[in-house]
Amino acid sequence: MTVRLLLVLLLGPLTLSSIRVPPLSQPQDTSVTYPAKSGAGKGKHVVFLAGDEEYRSEEGLPMLAKILSQRHGFKCTVLFSVDPDGTINPKSSKSLSNPTALDTADAIVMLLRFRAWPDEDMARFDKLLRAGKPIVALRTSTHAFNGFPKGSAWETWNYNNQGGFGKRVLGETWLTHWGKHKVEATRGAIEPQQRGNPLLRGITDIFGDTDVYEAYPPADATILVRGVVLQTLSPDSAPADYLKTRAIDKQQQGINDPPMPVVWTRLNKNDNGTTNKVLTTTMGSATDLESEGVRRLVVNGVYWGLGLEVPAKADVTYVDEYIPSFYGFDGFRKGLKASDFELGKKVPGQPLPRPTPAAGRGGDAR
Repeated sequence: MTVRLLLVLLLGPLTLSSIRVPPLSQPQDTSVTYPAKSGAGKGKHVVFLAGDEEYRSEEGLPMLAKILSQRHGFKCTVLFSVDPDGTINPKSSKSLSNPTALDTADAIVMLLRFRAWPDEDMARFDKLLRAGKPIVALRTSTHAFNGFPKGSAWETWNYNNQGGFGKRVLGETWLTHWGKHKVEATRGAIEPQQRGNPLLRGITDIFGDTDVYEAYPPADATILVRGVVLQTLSPDSAPADYLKTRAIDKQQQGINDPPMPVVWTRLNKNDNGTTNKVLTTTMGSATDLESEGVRRLVVNGVYWGLGLEVPAKADVTYVDEYIPSFYGFDGFRKGLKASDFELGKKVPGQPLPRPTPAAGRGGDAR
């Protein structure tokens, strides 16, 4: 007996066209959502956008989302760049998994690089922006978008179009590496006049093994932390001391005279009258997020952006094991799915190994 005949016998007068028979296999989930435990974030939905080829946002952002959901009570959803079969592929620059999650986002945490999403996904992101939702932007988000063709509704978002989204919204775009890439790490130095800023509550030490970016936030930005360029990748390294030529005017200055801004805030005013509270840091690789200070900065940023009281010392202890890959192109763990980042799971695959502190090689990257 065929399946069709059996359905006819069972359903009687109902026609096959009047019912929906689900497909034999459902498409795999391409995002991960962490339900909220009790906490100050109750009722708030934070959406994380992971999409860069180098700094392992696909590893770092799920870890942060777990902390915010399980330690602070926010519902958190992480979206990835994926291949058609749902495999996470940071090089899929036109992909944003489960973009409908943006429709219910109360805040965004993003680490993107050179994305060019389809029009409908960009429209969702633009709607969120114009609704005045707060944004916490990490590392390469200063050059989040690129590749939109001339005439596209989104061509002004390209990083090389007068700075694009990064310059217009965050306050800076990609210029160049100020420290030597994979050679000179970053030690955060809090601006003395900002020590009482709520965003810096509970933060005593900020370190990242990524290098400092050259950056000049606009006059309407508030610089919270500057990045001291270190001689090596070691946290106890001495500051570097040499002359560096600025990209913007080709003039020389001491590498740490003064240090470049690495954390700032600004209010982005949209032409429809709404305003986004924006926290930007040029730190934020998966390995930078091993620093308790960097993690707490992100958590504090979500509280601040949503108008919640920032904790005196936010709990940023890991929820699950966290052994991130070192940054680098082609260094992502192959074959991962969103389900590999569910609560209680150990992420499969071997992390990209790290160089010894004094053995890094410089190289161009963005």
